[in-house]
Amino acid sequence: MPQEDDWDRDLLLDPAWEKQQRKTFTAWCNSHLRKAGTQIENIEEDFRDGLKLMLLLEVISGERLAKPERGKMRVHKISNVNKALDFIASKGVKLVSIGAEEIVDGNAKMTLGMIWTIILRFAIQDISVEETSAKEGLLLWCQRKTAPYKNVNIQNFHISWKDGLGFCALIHRHRPELIDYGKLRKDDPMTNLNTAFDVAEKYLDIPKMLDAEDIVGTARPDEKAIMTYVSSFYHAFSGAQKVSWMQRLLLLPLLEWIRRTIPWLENRMPENTMQAMQQKLEDFRDYRRLHKPPKVQEKCQLEINFNTLQTKLRLSNRPAFMPSEGKMVSDINNAWGNLEGAEKGYEEWLLNEIRRLERLDHLAEKFRQKAAIHEAWTEGKEDMLQKRDYETASLSEIKALLKKHEAFESDLAAHQDRVEQIAAIAQELNELDYYDSPSVNARCQRICDQWDALGALTQKRSEALQRTEKLLETIDQLYLEFAKRAAPFNNWMEGAMEDLQDTFIVHTIEEIQGLSTAHEQFKATLPEADKERQAILGIHNEIAKIVQTYHVNMAGTNPYTTINPQEINAKWDKVRQLVPQRDQALIEEHARQQNNERLRRQFANQANVIGPWIQTKMEEIGRISIEMHGTLEDQLTHLRQYEKSIVNYKPKIDQLEGDHQLIQEALIFDNKHTNYTMEHIRVGWEQLLTTIARTINEIENQILTRDAKGISQEQLNEFRASFNHFDRRSGIMDAEDFKTCLISVGYNLGENEFSRIMSIVDPNRMGIVTFQAFIDFMSRETADTDTADQVMASFKVLAGDKNYILADELRRELPPDQAEYCMARMAPYTGPDAVPGALDYMSFSTALYGESDL
Repeated sequence: MPQEDDWDRDLLLDPAWEKQQRKTFTAWCNSHLRKAGTQIENIEEDFRDGLKLMLLLEVISGERLAKPERGKMRVHKISNVNKALDFIASKGVKLVSIGAEEIVDGNAKMTLGMIWTIILRFAIQDISVEETSAKEGLLLWCQRKTAPYKNVNIQNFHISWKDGLGFCALIHRHRPELIDYGKLRKDDPMTNLNTAFDVAEKYLDIPKMLDAEDIVGTARPDEKAIMTYVSSFYHAFSGAQKVSWMQRLLLLPLLEWIRRTIPWLENRMPENTMQAMQQKLEDFRDYRRLHKPPKVQEKCQLEINFNTLQTKLRLSNRPAFMPSEGKMVSDINNAWGNLEGAEKGYEEWLLNEIRRLERLDHLAEKFRQKAAIHEAWTEGKEDMLQKRDYETASLSEIKALLKKHEAFESDLAAHQDRVEQIAAIAQELNELDYYDSPSVNARCQRICDQWDALGALTQKRSEALQRTEKLLETIDQLYLEFAKRAAPFNNWMEGAMEDLQDTFIVHTIEEIQGLSTAHEQFKATLPEADKERQAILGIHNEIAKIVQTYHVNMAGTNPYTTINPQEINAKWDKVRQLVPQRDQALIEEHARQQNNERLRRQFANQANVIGPWIQTKMEEIGRISIEMHGTLEDQLTHLRQYEKSIVNYKPKIDQLEGDHQLIQEALIFDNKHTNYTMEHIRVGWEQLLTTIARTINEIENQILTRDAKGISQEQLNEFRASFNHFDRRSGIMDAEDFKTCLISVGYNLGENEFSRIMSIVDPNRMGIVTFQAFIDFMSRETADTDTADQVMASFKVLAGDKNYILADELRRELPPDQAEYCMARMAPYTGPDAVPGALDYMSFSTALYGESDL
């Protein structure tokens, strides 16, 4: 703690001390780091990551620190520095005000303080002279060594060293040949300091830690820098004094260890088992790996100490060190040579013995492995070869078994080499006198006996498979021939049964005759078909004979077809049974078709008369309705007589209906003897009755119209003549023909007028005009010649006795179409009492009836 306080104060008082400390501490660190092949340039920068700091501690302590962090981050650097500080603390050093963060941040003050702490602990603390230690011990050592020299008075570690004579006295005391102390002057400190520093660096391996100028140019040199420098001289000179002591400390135990170890290495008594020999080898490896290396180090250290001691004694002009008899380095070397000789022979013997046992164990293991592999392969092979699976196999399965057996034979031949190898290994084990040869021989014999048995069984199975294959190939050919002939014959029988059982769908004698002819042709083929059946069954019988003769155990049925002899015989019997049934069915159908033909002819004979008769009557009625002569009453009487004659024809229609009923019951759908169907006859008959009734009704309506309108017979005849002239559709005019007809009788028609007339004659807007509608229209147009006065009286009533009428009055009193019709024929009224919109109803009468009617 006092040192730390001085440290802080000194740095604040004299910055020059910091420069001396930086130079001295850097040189001191490098004197150790060079042993690890590295150095530092800037003491506060190069220790920031903690790596070289940890390395420095390992070099000066000879111990391993925790594994450093190799990362470049701050946290890694702090971790490394902390590991170094923890190690320093573990050596009993109490660190004050020194933290890892300050070192990582490059704090020069803290870094120098940390290095000084390390120097104190590892370079100064362990110095001990006459029961004083550390700084006081070092100072006492300097005083004792320099006491005989004039002008040297070492009282401290600053002013006492400023003239350089203290450094020179230390060197001359231990190595007088390096410095001529008598020529040095106290008033020439630069020369003294440079001489001491140069000699120490060149001959004593003490690096130059300060420059003469640093000491001379400072009123009071830095105590820590001087103390660090002086401690290097102490360690350089005090080390030689320890060599002799270390020599005595290490020599005797090493010789004793060598004497105990050589008999163990010379023991050549072999072990009987590989495990025991391997244990000997493992013990020897432990000796080489664990026991010998420390002894090698001890021997090396003895040699180094001895050589160093001799060198220092020689350089100090002292007599050489001579150990007592039997404790010389040559004694150690001789003993060590004997040790290595025994070691080499022992290792050769161990390896030879292990190789011998390895050979036996290898052969035995090889025998066991090959035997186990072979036995595993042969497991179940005898049972497999003795199987009689070929007795129930199909041809394809037999061929597969043969291929499988051929593959097995190849596999068997391939295993011949393994059997021979097993026998050869057993023979070699016998020749090498293997301890377990009896069990090896017994196992080898079992393998050879089983191998012979497998060969015999393989040959036997091969012959059985080949014999079975030939029999099954013959049967397979017969199966194939049976299938080739049975399939078409079976199809023929199935087709025959289908045809024989086919339902008749015939409608004529010719069709049933064709079926009968085809059936007779089919019956003619039956004898030849029976021969084919016998041949097919013969193939099957031949297969059965082979199976019985050679005791072939058939595992399945014919692989080429599902047809069997029983099925063929059953279908053949069915065909034979269906033939007479077909005969009877054809006979019955022939009789039925003959009766159907009779019904067709019976219906056709009547239909061919009735159909034309109805057509003729329809044409006659059409002519009557157009070309009537005489009065309407005469025409009506004639049409009613005509209707009566038609009604009297009804029994023939009824008779035809009866014949048609018989045809339907017989399910006759066509009749080549007539083009008339009953439906045609019915429709024609209904049209005939409807036409005659409609024609009679038209005449009756014409009579009513004539009587109601006062139309003469001549006018009706004219109307009929006009209609017939323009009628191109048998009693119906289309709109254009009707318009032409009206123009021909004196109408002057505009589009509106014609539309009005069409709405009267064609209220359903079908675009046609019937004769009756034409007669009704013409009757209305020609009836009542005095209608002009009536029209005028009507208008006066509507106009309220005015000489004119308004359009609103017409629309209010008349239907829309009539109002528009009237307004279209009226001229504006121009009398003295005229008002806007007045219409002259006199002009309407003039337009309709002309001047003569007025």
